[in-house]
Amino acid sequence: MSEILNFLFEQYSQSQTIDVILEITGVVFGLLSVWYSKNNNILVFPTGMISTSIFIYLLYKWVLLGDMLINVYYFIMSIYGWYIWTRKKNDIETPITRVSSNEKKFGLIIFLSSLVFVYLVYVYFDKWGTITSYIDNLTTAIFFVGMWLMAKRKIENWIFWIIADIISIPLYFYKGFTFTSLQYLIFTFIAIAGYYKWKNILNKSKQSA
Repeated sequence: MSEILNFLFEQYSQSQTIDVILEITGVVFGLLSVWYSKNNNILVFPTGMISTSIFIYLLYKWVLLGDMLINVYYFIMSIYGWYIWTRKKNDIETPITRVSSNEKKFGLIIFLSSLVFVYLVYVYFDKWGTITSYIDNLTTAIFFVGMWLMAKRKIENWIFWIIADIISIPLYFYKGFTFTSLQYLIFTFIAIAGYYKWKNILNKSKQSA
């Protein structure tokens, strides 16, 4: 048992205590955010903003610039999403829907634009060329689209979260951030559950329409 724990957490032996505490705090609020999202609860946004604020600092320190930009983007999109989710038309909140053809095209533009943007950020900081920079760039683009779709309450957002979460699990473990890696593992299961829960809500709304 001790060997397993050493394998998982020995990388923290050189970490500052405050950084470990911040990482755990960010993970807790991140899990709360995804849990609220699964349950279609607006608290997804304030809890997410606390988590992203913490990880913006940590990811900059860890030189995962793409994921740092994701969290800046998350924070901004959380404000936008908070507005969209509370906006009412004829006293009806913005419903869960599927993406339209135009939204698919815009999502592709977001994906490709983020790939280019994050690449340029890495080049600017002279950090491009490692395997983690390539993977970080890919997950950033996927997460960008997923967050945009979640803010617009599109069910397909969960597909993007699932894919990027799965990729992020080994990325963060490889970088030595076990708590964050475990967070993405849990995220994956919550995202799968979230997809099916939103699907049930969507089907029920169609039946009652």
